[in-house]
Amino acid sequence: MSRSDLERLSKDELIELVLKLQRPGKTSRTSSKPPSTDRKEQREQSKPGGAKPGHEGHNRVLAGAPDRIVDHRPVCCPDCGLVLPPNLPAEAVSVSETIDLPPVKPVVEQHRRLAVRCPACQARVVAPRPAGAAATPFGPRLHATAVYLKTFQALSYERLQAALSDLFGLTVSQGGLMNMLRRAEARFAVRREAALSVLRRAEVVACDETGVRIEGSNSYHWVFRCEDAVVHHAAPTRAASVVHEIMAGHRPAVWLSDRYSAQQGHADRQQTCLAHLARDVAYAVEAGDDPVAFRLKLWLGSAFALAKGIGSLATSTITASAARWSGLSTRSWPPRPSAIWRATSRTGCGGRATSC
Repeated sequence: MSRSDLERLSKDELIELVLKLQRPGKTSRTSSKPPSTDRKEQREQSKPGGAKPGHEGHNRVLAGAPDRIVDHRPVCCPDCGLVLPPNLPAEAVSVSETIDLPPVKPVVEQHRRLAVRCPACQARVVAPRPAGAAATPFGPRLHATAVYLKTFQALSYERLQAALSDLFGLTVSQGGLMNMLRRAEARFAVRREAALSVLRRAEVVACDETGVRIEGSNSYHWVFRCEDAVVHHAAPTRAASVVHEIMAGHRPAVWLSDRYSAQQGHADRQQTCLAHLARDVAYAVEAGDDPVAFRLKLWLGSAFALAKGIGSLATSTITASAARWSGLSTRSWPPRPSAIWRATSRTGCGGRATSC
């Protein structure tokens, strides 16, 4: 904005512009932004990692059943130079360990089908084809390794291909890796259907979604959670159609999520995720001096404390807290928390951003 543009602004517009410039920027603590987007100076002011002063040190526990024990005996006496015989009684004065990985290389097993001539009728008899020989040359351990590195370690096909080559000396095409994952997918289908069945009967469901890159394309990682099941689902869209597909017409009693529009209207009652609210309140406290924001911060702190101990608290304590909160909600600040008890106690969300 140039000087001439500023001169054309009214007094109220100038005041609003100054107040906007004075507002603190949003961080991972006051919004859903990831910690990697925080400014460097903020990270430099954070607490250093590692052990804190006064922390009691811990050493690695020695293996109870080592693969090999090597004894190191003294050869000669340093005082008189006498060569010490190897059969002298000895005692262990210290023990140290060397831990390493054995050389790992693929084990290639060739299956040859042989044909013989029957000595009785002179017929040519060919051995049957081994089971699974036509499907893939790769064994179950290699399939498990590829699935682990691709899904849990989030390697791309190119990096997965390089990892198998560098670590194991194994050459596999990217098409071969893709076929491995497709074959492995069937092994998880039964458990996935079981989790979906549990989710579609749940009374309380927590849901969240986040952007993710899948093979170079923008997609979304959806997570649906209830008391007894967690369902992960990748989709190219962030629309409510994903919820309709996963829930298959089931409408739970409570839906726990953020305030994104696609997350609304899927249950009889809507519970806004307290972790999202807490970040918004933290920003409101930093950005202004409205006492309502500070009171909300205290209110949410009480909610988190109650959710953390709800499994061990007496029923009378929970009832008294609910009554006190209901009284506070009539003063036109935080809404009635009637759904919080069910959502936090059944899903364990309780303000944990990783869950909702």
